Amino acid sequence: MNNEATELKGTVLRIERTSIHDGQGLRTVVFLKGCPLRCRWCSTPESQSAVPERGFARGNCVGCGICVRSCPAGALKLSENKRHVPVLFDPAKCRGCFVCAEKCPQGAVKQYGRVMSVRDVVREISKDEIFFFYSGGGVTLSGGEPLSQPDFAAEILRNCRELGIHTAIETSLYAPPEAVAKMLPWLDVLYVDLKYMEGKLHRQWTGADNSLILGNLSRIEGSAAELELIVRIPLVPGVNDSDENLTAAAEFCKSLGKLREIELLPYHRLGLETYRNLGRDYLLADVVPPTRAHLLERSAFIHSQSPGVPVRAGGEVTG
Repeated sequence: MNNEATELKGTVLRIERTSIHDGQGLRTVVFLKGCPLRCRWCSTPESQSAVPERGFARGNCVGCGICVRSCPAGALKLSENKRHVPVLFDPAKCRGCFVCAEKCPQGAVKQYGRVMSVRDVVREISKDEIFFFYSGGGVTLSGGEPLSQPDFAAEILRNCRELGIHTAIETSLYAPPEAVAKMLPWLDVLYVDLKYMEGKLHRQWTGADNSLILGNLSRIEGSAAELELIVRIPLVPGVNDSDENLTAAAEFCKSLGKLREIELLPYHRLGLETYRNLGRDYLLADVVPPTRAHLLERSAFIHSQSPGVPVRAGGEVTG
């Protein structure tokens, strides 16, 4: 390892081991913090900010006061109305040391994210090499948006490649082309979300136009990068599951020679608790996750529009 490069630091949300949903084999998934998009259905709101954040699971708090006594900045104090809000928090005084999260015996105070060096991240990934060897797995960078930390992400991928570890990244590709280019030499598989094909609607639901995303995909297609491309469509009922949007996605994907398959990811609401912990409102509270039947029907529809491209949904492949 290059010493200077491996000491490069970035913000990691968490590292999950032995995942079977983020690439082939058993994967170690490194979630990086920071994302320029604000998708209304985002299931990891704690990944959006680029810096570590404090969350508070009010239901876990018993008002013991340990966090108050532990805070070196005096940012916490016990409330007079413990039944409503046991502990009061002053963000203006908070130093971001997260001693409160470390000391809380009930897990009521949450720390979302920590600063790590490339060396430390790669060391954690390397602990799972035995699982990669027997399962054909590897490392997947996810987020947030990994391309929000391009130098940090590229160095993780490069070091893993040098260790013979299979590499993948999950991205929206909403990033400058030069950030994308840093990843390509070190990637085996590229997962790209196509959230909405029409630019104005993409902006309405994610906060940004999709021209940069589509342009990056076209540049990758025209590059010499030897990687497999998997396009993922997060299927949100009543938002982007229309015939019109899925037809446009299928038509675009026909032009991608590096494409291995299209994958439909069913919308879910697993991040609701985290929204509460961060004191934020969830914007799609009335949207119901798609049934398996609807998911498979939409998968079959996409395949009918682009017969040569396999479409995966709910563990089944059409085509």
